[in-house]
Amino acid sequence: MVEEGSNQVLADPWSAEEWSSHAQELVLEALELARKVTGFPGRWKMIIGKLEQIPSCLSDLSSHPCFSKNALCKEQLQAVSKTLQEATELAELCVKEKYEGKLQMQSDLDALSGKLDLNLRDCRLLVKTGVLGEATLPLSMAGSTAEPEISMHSHIKELLARLQIGHLESKHKALDSLVEVMKEDEKNVLSGLGRSNIAALVQLLTATSPCIREKTVAVICSLAESGSCENWLVSEGVLPPLIRLVESGSPVGKEKATISLQRLSMSTETARAIVGHGGVRPLIEICQTGDSVSQAAAACTLKNISAVPEVRQKLAEEGIIRVMINLLDCGILLGSKEYAAECLQNLTASNENLRRSVISEGGIRSLLAYLDGPLPQESPVAALRNLVGSVSMEVLISLGFLPRLVHVLKSGSLGAQQAAASAICKVCSSTEMKKLVGEAGCIPLLIQLLESKSNSVREVVAQAISSLVTLSHNCREVKRDDKSVPNLVQLLEPSPQNTAKKYAVPCLSSLSSSKKCKKLMISYGAIGYLKKLSEMDIHGAKKLLERLERGRLRSLFRRR
Repeated sequence: MVEEGSNQVLADPWSAEEWSSHAQELVLEALELARKVTGFPGRWKMIIGKLEQIPSCLSDLSSHPCFSKNALCKEQLQAVSKTLQEATELAELCVKEKYEGKLQMQSDLDALSGKLDLNLRDCRLLVKTGVLGEATLPLSMAGSTAEPEISMHSHIKELLARLQIGHLESKHKALDSLVEVMKEDEKNVLSGLGRSNIAALVQLLTATSPCIREKTVAVICSLAESGSCENWLVSEGVLPPLIRLVESGSPVGKEKATISLQRLSMSTETARAIVGHGGVRPLIEICQTGDSVSQAAAACTLKNISAVPEVRQKLAEEGIIRVMINLLDCGILLGSKEYAAECLQNLTASNENLRRSVISEGGIRSLLAYLDGPLPQESPVAALRNLVGSVSMEVLISLGFLPRLVHVLKSGSLGAQQAAASAICKVCSSTEMKKLVGEAGCIPLLIQLLESKSNSVREVVAQAISSLVTLSHNCREVKRDDKSVPNLVQLLEPSPQNTAKKYAVPCLSSLSSSKKCKKLMISYGAIGYLKKLSEMDIHGAKKLLERLERGRLRSLFRRR
């Protein structure tokens, strides 16, 4: 009545109640014979203990209100009956001592014990999953019922329950059906998922069949990308089997596993866990040998991991710096290059040893070459900003650093422009470098950026200008720009949100040697701002205020 290794129903005339009654009879028969067996006492004692638990499980099933309506109940009763029949036959052979060999019988008894465990577990799961509350209908009927959505929901719950119940083959068939349903109705599948379903899927990732593993990781990839159950996936142990698939799965399995890790690694805790489970080396390998999609996903995963400061040294030990620089130079997809730049930005954020490693591997040249392309510039400029303090001015000049910086200030995104201004702050540590930055044409572009609506951009730009104007040639250029004084005076606004004011004051102080600039400062309201800033004890505000007020008094006396 039941296929070997499957819980699928074959055509038979018995009702669920009749199957339940039949199973109860078989339990009594199997127990009666099992208690007469004298050989293999340890194994039979264990089997008898499991047989004695079956009646209560059958009672739990049959007492459910939807027992007779649910196809899974009938299938489970068939599976239990088949196992009980096998127990009866083995007990009979042992009583009569007519088995072929001792080792073979020991193996058969161990297999029987495993089947009983599976039957008991599945019966309990059927009750616990809640699927018995649904009257399951064949999928073919779903569109013809009065309420197709309810029917589909019922079918999905049944498929999810089947992932946990029965032999591997039956789970495989349920997985096939689930994959097809997800193509049409992923939303309903996601809404019906419970933690136990996630656990069942994670277990299937370790199945011996490559086909089952591949289909399972495709489902898990969809779940990870949906963003609805990342915590369940991780807590149910999805990371180790995903990493193993990245190491040695089929091409499709590697791709789906890597994409899953990409999404899951957005969590800091999960990123740490991937490192702890040995995930870095397989991901680096994918960056070097994988196809375009897998390579981009692996690069993004490593970028996410590199955002965690305490694992950066471990990443470096696995060779990530050389790999990311190679991706900058020859990544298959543009996205791979972008992720590599972001990864290098993270790696060089706070660790001087890693900065030196990036420089020694030729990272500055590759980052500058990246800026010549069409990709977002913020991350490579930020990475360069991290590196410029660790390399000589001569090297930067020889590699064409300043012309690229000017290009970013002219046409980059606001984030890239901010990173470029921050890089200027770092390189202007010498008079010679300040002169070269001024001559490169950065000053008018920085003054224009003072009009940005972003407070953080205004702050770093004002800081860059305050450093540049300490050189007289640069100061004269700032004075000549008609927008410099009005833009800087606006930055004196005393609100706590305006963090640029502490840099605007020294900028204006440098310009105040010019009568024209002082008049402009006064006309744009600098005195009122400076009075408030003096009360706030902003460095240099009181001195600049006194200078402007003296100038105003002299002007008044001359008029009289």
